[in-house]
Amino acid sequence: MLNNPCVAHRGFSGAAPENTLAAIRLAMKIEEVSWIEIDVQLTRDGVPVVIHDFVLNRTTNGRGPVRERTLDELRSMDAGRWKSFLYANERIPTLDEVLTEVKGRLNVNIELKTSETGYAGLAGAVVSLVRKHSMQSDVCLTSFVPGALLEAREADPSIRRGLIIDALPADLARRLDDCGCTLLSIGYARVNAGFVRSTIERGIDIMVWTVDGTRRMRELASMHPKLMLCTNRPDRWLLARRLPEIGERARWRRWIGF
Repeated sequence: MLNNPCVAHRGFSGAAPENTLAAIRLAMKIEEVSWIEIDVQLTRDGVPVVIHDFVLNRTTNGRGPVRERTLDELRSMDAGRWKSFLYANERIPTLDEVLTEVKGRLNVNIELKTSETGYAGLAGAVVSLVRKHSMQSDVCLTSFVPGALLEAREADPSIRRGLIIDALPADLARRLDDCGCTLLSIGYARVNAGFVRSTIERGIDIMVWTVDGTRRMRELASMHPKLMLCTNRPDRWLLARRLPEIGERARWRRWIGF
């Protein structure tokens, strides 16, 4: 049986608008889901909000960069209708609201959405909210940007950190060590069983993204029981747990269309 930790990518984003309270609440309906992954940026007035893109165009009815809008301006936007009319008037949540919602139920992978030249102070603002909710042991702060992870370490070294990559650089071990990371977040196509096993044995957890096919989930899960599977479709992860073992899969293909 597949027992690998399930990480709901931006909440249950396959069904509800990503990075909204609706998507997070839907993910929490699946009891076995133990993690969510969300993206955090700062408003113009310095409030951490949960949204992936640096611009508003794709997931809201607003336009332009997130960082140029105040919280009040962002809260006036619709962040749900683009997904379905059923989610019309869903709002961009603050990180404070999300942590309030999930405390005691889910662990949270918070991606610090920034660049080498943007969002000074983002990590510190996020750490302040994590500490406010006493969720230091329930959170991992992740980023593509080493500077953001170093800022997070300075703000509170007790909160776990993770490096996000979509390749396997030769100096990966050094990069992880430089930022004091105990988690590697990586595109699932970049890993193999040997790499997964050796990395986890060195004390580095791995989360692979973004895995939505049940067959691929089973294949990845077979590499190591602790490999974390990040998915837009936690319902498919739940289904994958109930499928036959990979070795028996061939005789099921005539009935299973995925």
